[in-house]
Amino acid sequence: MTADAYGPREIRTVALAIIAGVFFGGVATGVAFPTLPLLDDLLGIGAVVLGLILSANRIARLVMNTPAGSVIDRVGARRPMILGLFVQGLAPFGYVLGLHAPRGTAVVVPGLGDVSNAALVFLSSRVMWGLGSAFVFLGAFATITHVTSADNRGTWLGYMRGGQSLGFPTGLVVGGVVADLFSVQTAFLLAGILALLAGVVAALVLPDVRPETRGRSGVRDVPRMLRREPRVLPVGLGNMAIRFMFGGVLLATVVKYAEAGSIDLGVLTATGVSGVVLGIGVVSASATTVASGRLSDRLSNRALVTVPALLAMAAGLLVLAFSPTLAGLVGGTALIGVGTGGTGPALLAILGDITPGDEIGRMGGVYNAMGDVGLSLGPLLAVPMVDVWFGFRSTYVICAAVVGLTLVVSTLPLLRAGTAPAGDVRS
Repeated sequence: MTADAYGPREIRTVALAIIAGVFFGGVATGVAFPTLPLLDDLLGIGAVVLGLILSANRIARLVMNTPAGSVIDRVGARRPMILGLFVQGLAPFGYVLGLHAPRGTAVVVPGLGDVSNAALVFLSSRVMWGLGSAFVFLGAFATITHVTSADNRGTWLGYMRGGQSLGFPTGLVVGGVVADLFSVQTAFLLAGILALLAGVVAALVLPDVRPETRGRSGVRDVPRMLRREPRVLPVGLGNMAIRFMFGGVLLATVVKYAEAGSIDLGVLTATGVSGVVLGIGVVSASATTVASGRLSDRLSNRALVTVPALLAMAAGLLVLAFSPTLAGLVGGTALIGVGTGGTGPALLAILGDITPGDEIGRMGGVYNAMGDVGLSLGPLLAVPMVDVWFGFRSTYVICAAVVGLTLVVSTLPLLRAGTAPAGDVRS
């Protein structure tokens, strides 16, 4: 079916089901996250192995993004997305198994040392979560892109990203409270139940949307597709930049920043302040995400939305650089959230507009992979930048300059080339 085959009611039903799926998936991620860093105390897992466990899902998703997109282009989005939601749902139950794994060493890895049975179970579960999440995001993006048109795509993609953004911090609060009031195992079980619930909702509501494919599709076609549609690259670079700044640099440095500036709030010390401030950043990003998507539908070129959004992000980084106070921390983080939320939906909608229907999955995989590269590089570079190389002020100024560069390499090419649907710009 084409986008014209879906009326407002059908689009709303499909979109709300997807939003529920990504929201509950985000909640499940957040529920488990506060307890995972405690594994070293609970099970005696070493710091290096614990770091690998925490990043395993992101590494797995980075590897799986493009293959998952190829599968979605070949068989449609419904089955892969539902499968991804249930795979995610099984991962927290793997965490529970890890809590009860027999003591002892499962394998000795050079550079890591002894890897316990519990660590191996948790590592496998995190990989499972990452593999599932690749199918979930790409399935959600492909489905909404297929059922919408250029007139309303930004709005519904904005709602989807907003639901995804709100799910994780909601889960952080719920997970922390449940773990404190009950137990770590209860928090993991709740995460699994919520993720499985998302799969059930998707199975009941999602339509079987699949494009008409022109022959067999595969990952090997991606370079050819990128050469034919060069606008995908600046879209991906924009996504990489905002993920690097918010999910990488800000998350990795905000606690250290508050501690270095002796910033507190009542009884809250640096850790508590950072949690509150990040919550403000997420809320500002989510609110701007919804507004940005709707606004982009009204413009002749969606890339125009990214100009004030990226300027807000650069301004937020400069506020952090030159105002190391509580007000500066709150204001700077809120501005960075505005930049993240303002840029993301417009870029996603542009990608949906310029990509043929039978290539949505693979191009979405490229987009998501570039975002995951930014998420991965952020912590790797930010920590030594503030601790060893430059300090906080210079680091944030450099990051603001990188955001300015993003305007040149991402927004400017899209403004010049336009963001009209692919069929309107190709001869």
